[in-house]
Amino acid sequence: MAQLKNGKNGPEAEKEQKVQTKYDLKMERRKQQKLKEARQDKIIRIVAGTVGAVLVAAVVLSVAASLIRKNNVLRGTYVKAGDHELTELEYDYYYHSSVNNYIMSYSSILPYMGLDTSVAFDQQQYTEDLTWKDMFDEMTMEQVRQTKALVDDAEKAGYVYDPTPEYAQYQEELKEYAASEGITVKEYYKESFGPYATEKNIEPLVREGMLANAYYNEMLVKNAPSEEEVKAYYEENKQSYDRVDYHSFAFDAELEEDADEEAINTAMKEIQNKAQAMMEARQAGEDFEALCIENASEEDKADYEDEQTERSLSEGRTYAGTAAVLSDWLFADERKEGDIAVLEDEVSHRYYVVEFSRRYFDEADNETISSTIASQRTSDYVAGLVENYQVVDIKGNLKYLTVDRSESEDTEEENAE
Repeated sequence: MAQLKNGKNGPEAEKEQKVQTKYDLKMERRKQQKLKEARQDKIIRIVAGTVGAVLVAAVVLSVAASLIRKNNVLRGTYVKAGDHELTELEYDYYYHSSVNNYIMSYSSILPYMGLDTSVAFDQQQYTEDLTWKDMFDEMTMEQVRQTKALVDDAEKAGYVYDPTPEYAQYQEELKEYAASEGITVKEYYKESFGPYATEKNIEPLVREGMLANAYYNEMLVKNAPSEEEVKAYYEENKQSYDRVDYHSFAFDAELEEDADEEAINTAMKEIQNKAQAMMEARQAGEDFEALCIENASEEDKADYEDEQTERSLSEGRTYAGTAAVLSDWLFADERKEGDIAVLEDEVSHRYYVVEFSRRYFDEADNETISSTIASQRTSDYVAGLVENYQVVDIKGNLKYLTVDRSESEDTEEENAE
């Protein structure tokens, strides 16, 4: 039997020298492939388990964050007014109420005021330092301070008011509005006051506002002045409350759009002469209305010829309701019936012929004066209350507070200099 170099012989030597066939190689590859697939399955199970755990954790964290956010909105302190802590839900209610009231009040002139309601308020400047959002924040906190002050004062004064009937009417009107807009009441609250607003959690805020309004109106009644006080106020403010009757006619200069100073002066001199001639004719005894017909343009002549009206006569005009160029002359203390003058309006390139008839006080305005005095007294009283309700910006979102402090400090420094 042959002996190998390593000293081994027999069956052991034959085993080491055995050559692998194609079949053997094929079976070996299958074995290695199964081992590889087993390792991959194990890796996939491990990774899948890890990803699943991450996803579950993410969902749990998301839910937790949502609950925390909701709790902060409904219970956390967002801002303080005096001793009152307001949640974000409460602040949002006052904010949206203030904004909606403002937009409704000035809807027709908002474009002229520089406000575009389709653009975020914090992206539009109200002043150099404040955005419209800042302005609305300040307006909101003033409303909050006043409401809290009134409610607290009402309690101290023992004032009792049940807003239940008023709130029931509010609910009915709200339902009608929501129906007209094609939304549910639930949707209305969320769209109007935020994602966490509901009829239930907004109700106390609505009732509080109703109580504050009722108490304010009660104070207006209590602060109503006596007849003597009304008369005294009138004597001090006659010009604001007296009324005048007068006749007038206007001569307008005919000017080209690009008229130069010389052309303007020539045209103004021409209508001044016409106005002077009309005044002298009136002083000579001619009828004022007849003179208006004589001097009116063809398109205006028919208005002066209408016997049912007296086009040139203005009655019951107040100082504020009279053209500025006429008011000082008409309300002068020395003015008497029959006085007539020619008055120039340089801005409008016009001359007026004006004849004074009478100045008087309408007794119906006593109610207006009484209301003015009561409102001023009540406003002063409430302003005194509100001073004790300082704003504390807990979340640091009220920029106007910072801007106001800076401007105040600058003003004080300038005054000191």
